[in-house]
Amino acid sequence: MSWLMFMTFCAGSRSVLSNRTNLLLAAKMTTDSHWLSATEREHALMELKATGWVELEERDALYKELHFKTFNQAFGFMSRVALQAEKMNHHPEWFNVYNKVQVTLTTHDCGGLSKKDIRLAKFIDKVTLKM
Repeated sequence: MSWLMFMTFCAGSRSVLSNRTNLLLAAKMTTDSHWLSATEREHALMELKATGWVELEERDALYKELHFKTFNQAFGFMSRVALQAEKMNHHPEWFNVYNKVQVTLTTHDCGGLSKKDIRLAKFIDKVTLKM
């Protein structure tokens, strides 16, 4: 009987721990999904524009067109970004034809640019430099 009580207590503790972990992750995701402050936005956009990102006029989003030597390189790039995007739960809008990849980043939850977009854009730049 004490074994059963111990198992019940442990299972309950685990669910409390996982609930706390889920709440912390949700808070982090929510924070990342918020709009950028004016200062954060200005600083981040200045850095990203220097690497070829542009702001879209028709919506609050970032855009970049990347060219690779081959389709395999373009697809490899997209695979790397897809794995990171899945970890971040933040997926780009993109279009690929042969060696060209067009990427648009925006956060639909807040209706514009967020910290998630900046983080993913910087990751994309890092991957591009390694190719």
